[in-house]
Amino acid sequence: MTPTTDFRGSRVVHSARLVDGDGSITENAWVRFEDGYVAARGTGTDWTDADDVVDAVSVAGPGALLCPGFIDIHGHGGAGAAYDDGAEAIRTGRKMHRAHGTTRAVISLVTASVDALAQQAAVIADLAESDAEILGSHLEGPFLDPGHQGAHEPSLLRHPETADVARLLEAGRGTVRQVTIAPELPGGLDAVRQIVASGAVAAIGHTDADADAARAAFEAGASILTHAFNAMNGIHHRTPGPVITAAADHRVVLEGIADNIHLHPNIIKLLFDVAPGRVALITDAMAAAGSADGHYDLGAVKVTVKDGVARTDDTGSIAGSTLTQDVALRNAVAAGVPLAEAVRALTSTPAGAIGYGASLGTLQPGFVADAVLLSDGFDVQGVWVGAAPTRSC
Repeated sequence: MTPTTDFRGSRVVHSARLVDGDGSITENAWVRFEDGYVAARGTGTDWTDADDVVDAVSVAGPGALLCPGFIDIHGHGGAGAAYDDGAEAIRTGRKMHRAHGTTRAVISLVTASVDALAQQAAVIADLAESDAEILGSHLEGPFLDPGHQGAHEPSLLRHPETADVARLLEAGRGTVRQVTIAPELPGGLDAVRQIVASGAVAAIGHTDADADAARAAFEAGASILTHAFNAMNGIHHRTPGPVITAAADHRVVLEGIADNIHLHPNIIKLLFDVAPGRVALITDAMAAAGSADGHYDLGAVKVTVKDGVARTDDTGSIAGSTLTQDVALRNAVAAGVPLAEAVRALTSTPAGAIGYGASLGTLQPGFVADAVLLSDGFDVQGVWVGAAPTRSC
């Protein structure tokens, strides 16, 4: 089926295994959508007729799964297009990711000059006004630790000055959803407080923070750990680092890249075990997602993709992924994550992490009618995008 956006009329999807973002699974379920919202749900055949009736088994086969639309709070591109390159590139990448079940996305930007990032954040703010699938921007830099630069251009990294942070937040006109920062940098904790006070989320990442520095950042208001384990200190039994500190803090959501490259399958399962209900499965996808191997730009950094793995040309660091969220679901379940928890990590957890938990992430009545229909092998067979969501904070 072709992905559809529908704000008018009614639709019933029936005979599905409903795997909801609240962690529940309902067999032989139906869901009714009206004018872009979930109107009702039930089981069996007690649904009433609608403008469009979808038999999930006929479309997706026995064991068909119906889930809320996936939400990617950290992605950089796809279909050969990098989100840093402007509006048309963002539309191109979004079209590909939507076909893989991602109905809403935060547009991530890699490190650039403050001037360039301000311009890019303004472009995303314009897009978000006209395209409700775009939830806003994520500034992954420039306030990062040079020792954990990853695929960010080191010459563009800088300490977080109050004026620079304010300029970037103002450029987004209220649509900057998260800013990744290394809190141990001079001015880092003040910047965390400044970001949170603006209504955006402070995310800790690309950092040399130890457990104490990470804890101080969370006490200052940071509430996301950017791609856990990657570009940060790992776990040691005497120096636990930011991952264990985040896992122990129930206010913090841990991003995970379930591509079996950034994280071994056992580590994917570990994340869910140590932070139940607080894992957000992201793509961190760059332009090569949904496209061919070859040479790409990731901001100011040259990248080569071989066998689906992106690495920087100069240091060989992993440079984002070629992941889509349907594959992340498949990989997480194969790693031993319960299906309902993997779906939660693609839906309600990321929605809540950036303030959309009251309108996205579940197929309960009153929520936005974003839905994905999959085969029992997690192949996307239908995507529906509902009305514009509202943010609660």
